[in-house]
Amino acid sequence: MAKELELKYGCNPNQKPARIFMKEGELPIEVLNGRPGYINLLDAFNSWQLVKELKEATGLPAAASFKHVSPAGAAVAVEMNETLKKIYFVDDVKLSPLATAYARARGADRMSSYGDFIALSDTCDEETARIINREVSDGVIAPDYTPEALEILKNKRKGTYNVIKIDPAYRPAPIEHKDVFGITFEQGRNELKIDESLLKEMPTQKKEIPTDAKRDLIIALITLKYTQSNSVCYAKDGQAIGIGAGQQSRIHCTRLAGNKADIWYLRQHPKVMNLPWIDKIRRADRDNTIDVYISEDHDDVLADGVWQQFFTEKPEVLTREEKRTWLDTMTGVALGSDAFFPFGDNIERAHKSGVSYIAQPGGSVRDDHVIGTCDKYNMAMAFTGIRLFHH
Repeated sequence: MAKELELKYGCNPNQKPARIFMKEGELPIEVLNGRPGYINLLDAFNSWQLVKELKEATGLPAAASFKHVSPAGAAVAVEMNETLKKIYFVDDVKLSPLATAYARARGADRMSSYGDFIALSDTCDEETARIINREVSDGVIAPDYTPEALEILKNKRKGTYNVIKIDPAYRPAPIEHKDVFGITFEQGRNELKIDESLLKEMPTQKKEIPTDAKRDLIIALITLKYTQSNSVCYAKDGQAIGIGAGQQSRIHCTRLAGNKADIWYLRQHPKVMNLPWIDKIRRADRDNTIDVYISEDHDDVLADGVWQQFFTEKPEVLTREEKRTWLDTMTGVALGSDAFFPFGDNIERAHKSGVSYIAQPGGSVRDDHVIGTCDKYNMAMAFTGIRLFHH
């Protein structure tokens, strides 16, 4: 391993010179293939921390799909049903536990994950590499790779795919620094351990949270720890299903993440599952078409002269009433927030996306209103007492 790594440029091509380096010791990474850029490495290091913590918290292999320094998806290895395998396009391949985790992380928000950087908590195996190989992606970071997996990944993108190996034993210094406008900021690293002990204070009338929901709340909170703030995360069945990142308003985070969770669930609607695709349609085109078909702009892909580009026959519209009826069947969703909810409107929006369990810091002057709104919908809410801002 080297002490520094020269980069082509920084965030933008005009930002030169660019490098990463260690003030003491050697870099904890080895570039096995490709030439990762500045943003690639920001995504790699943030996502590695996320999956490492998910694995430690749950004991399950974990994966993350990162874009622009926030996760598009994060998941652990919980077995998938046939519906999820189909909408994630992995119903035709063998799935190891790690491959399952990545399929979930990549599949939750396929639009945002296009061109992602991947983090894997465990040694990348052949099954996971084969899924990565069929998706549009910039690179992957993992503690190791089997020879078969490495061979597959080295041949991706005409041999330019970024493959990074990180030392899982690496521990950064307890004090971190960041330069902004020529001024150095210093703070203690956020070493807060996120586990079920944060879910003990329950101010709501409903106080029972099932084991699976506790796992999902932990996944949501760890995901938020590495998501640009403000941020809100919806999680279900061992994965994030909607992440709202970098919004100035808490309610906008809740809406954005909730809309993504809705799309995740609407993709499982029978009308979407049975869309009559033309042969050999590209995955990206299929993802984009589903996104529009589900939306109120469905005529953009169903208009005469247009639908023939995607379908063998013109599909029926998925009506607003059908969507609402379907979404009303989504229940048991967990929601985490990186800071307190200032108003009950966030709970109202969360309810529309099937949220039953919430974890948030608490501490708002309107906590009583937020609690009362949870009680109205029989939600269980934990006050964690900790904020998870990340910038």
